[in-house]
Amino acid sequence: MLIQVVVHTHAKRPHVETKANVLHIYVATQPIEGKANEAVIQALSKHFKVAPSRVVLKRGQKSKIKFFEVLA
Repeated sequence: MLIQVVVHTHAKRPHVETKANVLHIYVATQPIEGKANEAVIQALSKHFKVAPSRVVLKRGQKSKIKFFEVLA
């Protein structure tokens, strides 16, 4: 399943919200050297209750809007 995600970095309180069928993920990490992407993968794996290895970044490596594939 392909999921559109909007990433918000430097959040005081990391959490996941759904707005208009798009996941908004708030992470506390900085977008440096892929650290925020790793935090988003961890958040998505918790949200969908799958292993982090089952969450794959498909598009948006350096963008605020990203597309992830969650493998069942």
